[in-house]
Amino acid sequence: MFLFTLTKPRLRRAGALALCTACLAGTVTAAVRFAGAAAPTAAAAGTTVIETTQDIAGYFTGYGFEVDLATAAVDKVKVPKKWDDSFAAFDQVVGESGLSLAACKGKTVEKWTALCPQLSDGENDTYCVLLVYKTRPVGAYLLAKPSGAVTGLVTAAAEGAAALAAQQTPAPESEAAETAAEVLDESVFPTE
Repeated sequence: MFLFTLTKPRLRRAGALALCTACLAGTVTAAVRFAGAAAPTAAAAGTTVIETTQDIAGYFTGYGFEVDLATAAVDKVKVPKKWDDSFAAFDQVVGESGLSLAACKGKTVEKWTALCPQLSDGENDTYCVLLVYKTRPVGAYLLAKPSGAVTGLVTAAAEGAAALAAQQTPAPESEAAETAAEVLDESVFPTE
């Protein structure tokens, strides 16, 4: 049998410890919810079932990319058994989305492609590509045509967010010039 008595200082410490524990638990819960809302996680990507073009659209929408379902196409491709350095680098790009082709070495997968209108300008088109093995996504990336450049989903989403923020934020010089013009107009031409 244990006997534990609390004096006022011990009671205060226990109360402070309980308060700190509650604050820490709340902070961790909020951080998990915030991080979970930003993008699909590797665990969520692994449980996603891809059977239709609507599933493809939903997958890429989770990363912030809209796809044109009218341009959707599916092909069969084989993942090489032995990887050279370039294919290992390609798998690292695919790994940005929380997926890996390592489990599909030597297997045939479906390659779903759909045009991404927000990243295309007519001369240079960007396609969202999803590699699917037995209704499970195993790889996802963006493919630029005609250059053939491959970009990871996380990198492209971050670049797109930065470009959008730059477009929405006015340049400091232009804002200062507009403000100076307004002051000049009001002080030079008094109203009576």
